[in-house]
Amino acid sequence: MTSKSGRGERANILLVEDNPGDIRLTKEAFKDEKIANTLHVVEDGVEALDFLFQRNDHADAPRPDLVLLDLNLPRKNGDEVLEELHEDPSRRRIPVIVLTSSEAEMDVVKSYELCASGYLTKPVDPTEFIEMIQELERFWLSIMRLPTQESP
Repeated sequence: MTSKSGRGERANILLVEDNPGDIRLTKEAFKDEKIANTLHVVEDGVEALDFLFQRNDHADAPRPDLVLLDLNLPRKNGDEVLEELHEDPSRRRIPVIVLTSSEAEMDVVKSYELCASGYLTKPVDPTEFIEMIQELERFWLSIMRLPTQESP
Protein backbone atom coordinates (compact mmCIF):
# COMPACT_ATOMS: atom_id res chain seq x y z
CA MET A 1 0.00 0.00 0.00
CA THR A 2 1.39 3.40 -0.89
CA SER A 3 1.12 6.17 1.58
CA LYS A 4 1.21 9.95 1.72
CA SER A 5 -1.33 10.28 -1.07
CA GLY A 6 0.31 7.91 -3.47
CA ARG A 7 3.78 9.46 -3.28
CA GLY A 8 5.15 6.11 -2.14
CA GLU A 9 6.86 7.64 0.90
CA ARG A 10 6.53 6.40 4.44
CA ALA A 11 4.32 8.60 6.55
CA ASN A 12 5.11 9.43 10.15
CA ILE A 13 2.06 8.96 12.35
CA LEU A 14 2.04 10.15 15.94
CA LEU A 15 -0.29 8.27 18.27
CA VAL A 16 -0.96 10.17 21.50
CA GLU A 17 -2.56 7.57 23.76
CA ASP A 18 -2.16 6.55 27.39
CA ASN A 19 -4.21 3.34 27.28
CA PRO A 20 -1.89 0.34 26.73
CA GLY A 21 -4.74 -1.71 25.22
CA ASP A 22 -5.53 0.94 22.61
CA ILE A 23 -1.84 1.32 21.80
CA ARG A 24 -1.57 -2.43 21.28
CA LEU A 25 -4.69 -2.53 19.08
CA THR A 26 -3.44 0.38 16.97
CA LYS A 27 -0.08 -1.30 16.45
CA GLU A 28 -1.90 -4.53 15.58
CA ALA A 29 -4.01 -2.70 12.99
CA PHE A 30 -0.90 -1.36 11.30
CA LYS A 31 0.81 -4.76 11.42
CA ASP A 32 -2.23 -6.66 10.10
CA GLU A 33 -2.63 -4.26 7.21
CA LYS A 34 1.12 -4.28 6.53
CA ILE A 35 0.93 -0.50 6.50
CA ALA A 36 4.20 0.96 5.27
CA ASN A 37 4.21 3.88 7.64
CA THR A 38 6.03 4.64 10.86
CA LEU A 39 3.97 4.79 14.05
CA HIS A 40 5.41 6.85 16.91
CA VAL A 41 3.72 6.59 20.31
CA VAL A 42 3.70 9.05 23.20
CA GLU A 43 1.57 8.61 26.30
CA ASP A 44 0.68 12.11 27.51
CA GLY A 45 0.04 15.65 26.30
CA VAL A 46 3.36 17.08 27.46
CA GLU A 47 5.30 14.39 25.63
CA ALA A 48 3.09 14.93 22.55
CA LEU A 49 3.96 18.62 22.47
CA ASP A 50 7.65 17.83 22.97
CA PHE A 51 7.46 15.46 19.97
CA LEU A 52 5.52 17.94 17.83
CA PHE A 53 7.80 20.86 18.70
CA GLN A 54 10.96 18.69 18.57
CA ARG A 55 12.25 19.51 22.03
CA ASN A 56 13.70 17.73 25.09
CA ASP A 57 13.88 13.93 24.51
CA HIS A 58 12.24 14.39 21.09
CA ALA A 59 14.65 16.92 19.57
CA ASP A 60 15.29 14.55 16.64
CA ALA A 61 11.65 13.53 16.16
CA PRO A 62 10.29 13.67 12.61
CA ARG A 63 7.43 16.03 11.84
CA PRO A 64 4.30 13.86 11.84
CA ASP A 65 2.16 13.66 8.72
CA LEU A 66 -0.84 12.73 10.87
CA VAL A 67 -1.61 12.82 14.60
CA LEU A 68 -4.08 10.47 16.31
CA LEU A 69 -4.95 12.23 19.56
CA ASP A 70 -6.82 10.95 22.59
CA LEU A 71 -8.56 13.68 24.61
CA ASN A 72 -8.22 12.17 28.09
CA LEU A 73 -4.49 12.33 28.70
CA PRO A 74 -2.30 12.85 31.75
CA ARG A 75 -0.35 16.09 32.34
CA LYS A 76 -1.96 17.98 29.42
CA ASN A 77 -5.22 16.88 27.85
CA GLY A 78 -6.00 16.64 24.14
CA ASP A 79 -7.72 20.04 24.07
CA GLU A 80 -4.56 21.68 25.38
CA VAL A 81 -2.48 19.90 22.74
CA LEU A 82 -4.85 21.06 19.99
CA GLU A 83 -4.77 24.61 21.29
CA GLU A 84 -0.96 24.81 21.30
CA LEU A 85 -0.75 23.29 17.82
CA HIS A 86 -3.31 25.71 16.45
CA GLU A 87 -1.40 28.68 17.87
CA ASP A 88 1.78 27.72 15.99
CA PRO A 89 1.73 28.71 12.28
CA SER A 90 4.32 26.09 11.32
CA ARG A 91 2.37 23.20 12.89
CA ARG A 92 -1.30 24.11 12.55
CA ARG A 93 -1.51 22.35 9.16
CA ILE A 94 -0.62 18.95 10.62
CA PRO A 95 -3.86 16.94 10.44
CA VAL A 96 -5.03 15.87 13.88
CA ILE A 97 -7.70 13.22 14.26
CA VAL A 98 -9.23 13.05 17.72
CA LEU A 99 -9.53 9.37 18.60
CA THR A 100 -11.30 9.08 21.94
CA SER A 101 -13.87 7.17 23.93
CA SER A 102 -15.94 10.30 24.51
CA GLU A 103 -19.24 10.59 22.68
CA ALA A 104 -20.08 13.90 24.36
CA GLU A 105 -21.31 16.51 21.88
CA MET A 106 -19.40 19.24 23.73
CA ASP A 107 -16.13 17.32 23.16
CA VAL A 108 -16.90 17.00 19.45
CA VAL A 109 -17.72 20.71 19.14
CA LYS A 110 -14.69 21.82 21.14
CA SER A 111 -12.33 19.59 19.13
CA TYR A 112 -13.52 21.10 15.86
CA GLU A 113 -13.37 24.62 17.34
CA LEU A 114 -9.72 23.88 18.14
CA CYS A 115 -9.23 22.89 14.48
CA ALA A 116 -9.18 19.10 14.73
CA SER A 117 -9.32 17.55 11.27
CA GLY A 118 -11.68 14.82 12.42
CA TYR A 119 -13.29 13.22 15.45
CA LEU A 120 -13.71 9.48 15.91
CA THR A 121 -15.18 7.63 18.86
CA LYS A 122 -13.27 4.44 19.65
CA PRO A 123 -15.38 1.32 19.20
CA VAL A 124 -15.50 -0.95 22.25
CA ASP A 125 -15.13 -4.10 20.13
CA PRO A 126 -11.42 -4.76 19.38
CA THR A 127 -12.12 -6.00 15.83
CA GLU A 128 -14.12 -2.87 15.04
CA PHE A 129 -11.34 -0.73 16.54
CA ILE A 130 -8.72 -2.35 14.29
CA GLU A 131 -10.96 -1.95 11.22
CA MET A 132 -11.53 1.73 12.02
CA ILE A 133 -7.77 2.38 12.32
CA GLN A 134 -7.16 0.64 9.00
CA GLU A 135 -9.87 2.70 7.28
CA LEU A 136 -8.49 5.87 8.84
CA GLU A 137 -5.03 5.07 7.49
CA ARG A 138 -6.33 4.33 4.00
CA PHE A 139 -8.32 7.56 3.87
CA TRP A 140 -5.79 9.97 5.37
CA LEU A 141 -2.60 8.53 3.91
CA SER A 142 -3.71 7.00 0.62
CA ILE A 143 -6.64 9.08 -0.59
CA MET A 144 -6.22 12.52 0.98
CA ARG A 145 -3.53 14.90 -0.22
CA LEU A 146 -1.54 16.21 2.73
CA PRO A 147 0.59 19.35 2.75
CA THR A 148 4.32 18.80 2.49
CA GLN A 149 6.59 20.07 5.22
CA GLU A 150 7.95 22.67 2.79
CA SER A 151 4.50 24.15 2.03
CA PRO A 152 4.34 27.90 2.67
